[in-house]
Amino acid sequence: MQNKGKNLTPEEKRQLALKRAEELKERISDFLEASKNIETGLKLADQIEENKRRILNYLNATEEDWQDWRWQMRNRFETVEALANVINLTEQEIEDIKRVSKKYRWAAVPYYVSLMDPDNPNCPIRKQAIPSILELNDVLDVDDDPMAEEFTSPAPCITRRYPDRLIINVTNQCSMYCRHCQRRRNIGEVDRARTTKEIEEAIKYIENNPEIRDVLITGGDAFLLDDDKIDWILTKLDRIEHVEIKRFGSRTLATMPQRITDDLCAVLERHHPVYVNTQFNHPKEVTKEVLVATDKLAKAGVPLGNQAVLLKSINNDPHVMKKLCHELLKARIKPYYLFHAKAVTGTSHFITRIEEGIEIMEKMRGYTSGLAIPTYIINAPQGFGKTPILPEYLISAGKDYVIIRNWEGKMMKYVNKEN
Repeated sequence: MQNKGKNLTPEEKRQLALKRAEELKERISDFLEASKNIETGLKLADQIEENKRRILNYLNATEEDWQDWRWQMRNRFETVEALANVINLTEQEIEDIKRVSKKYRWAAVPYYVSLMDPDNPNCPIRKQAIPSILELNDVLDVDDDPMAEEFTSPAPCITRRYPDRLIINVTNQCSMYCRHCQRRRNIGEVDRARTTKEIEEAIKYIENNPEIRDVLITGGDAFLLDDDKIDWILTKLDRIEHVEIKRFGSRTLATMPQRITDDLCAVLERHHPVYVNTQFNHPKEVTKEVLVATDKLAKAGVPLGNQAVLLKSINNDPHVMKKLCHELLKARIKPYYLFHAKAVTGTSHFITRIEEGIEIMEKMRGYTSGLAIPTYIINAPQGFGKTPILPEYLISAGKDYVIIRNWEGKMMKYVNKEN
């Protein structure tokens, strides 16, 4: 366009720019229209507050209780009888939850229950937390341990799938047990943090393997350890010269932001560089309470990344996913990964076709800022690691050129030479 328009007047160039701006506006008109009807935690603040008051009344609790993460954990909803007091369930739903509960454990803290639409069984929050009868009717080839974690554990607590980094699993406990969880085999009937001896053996393994520069502390949910235990683990890792960074995996930002206390932030701030990766799967999860928690972490110098999971009937829609990523950036959380749901026993009803994930990426690249775009990932079976799945933008290559496709689908030749 620059060469073709070099003889144009400034006014003619401005008119072309205005025409192009209208074309670009039209490119996102469908999202702008759809966005009006996408529920977000910030839009629904009044409804969430009303739900919260109903739950507090049922539990005979106070606002001070609500802000205490230990109170939240002590008062998790774990029975359908309790849940039916705060959201509306049909007789069939009650029966289904009872049946599934005999095989799979479930629980959700009061905060996360407050995000649920009390009248809508298709609420994306309810679908993530409340058992579905579909969990007993897998129609795909599934596995209790599709990532073969039990075969990639060279020491207690450790999962190792890559050359320079590894995972320490420190607990099986969560504030809410996701129905799509990849480690649901570990939930069991009792919450269990790994012992000090087991964690010390894991740290000894890291000490003896100098190529390990990056340690991810997860679970379960790593932030369900007490502050003192988190401080102890980070102190141990800080003393290992070749460990360059520490990361935490925690859904508490989405499911129980009350856990992000000033004391926890002070612990993390003492041990930089520390990163936190979390998991938000729907815009309804980004609430006022989340903004308070992420603000604390940002002030403590902790970078935040999101690892969403692509889930059928929850977020497998390009507009919903884009809206989620926009809401996350407002909360200072970088969209990092979008995981294709793993083929875990009891979760096949969440699994989409890969083409849906690619379509979502197509509708994001160019249509929104690169900062808002996660990498779409398939975890290779049997523990062979993350595989990025991208739309095709490099179409072909010649001797001194390539043919590329831009975000609008336009093909163009690009010179590919060295001086």
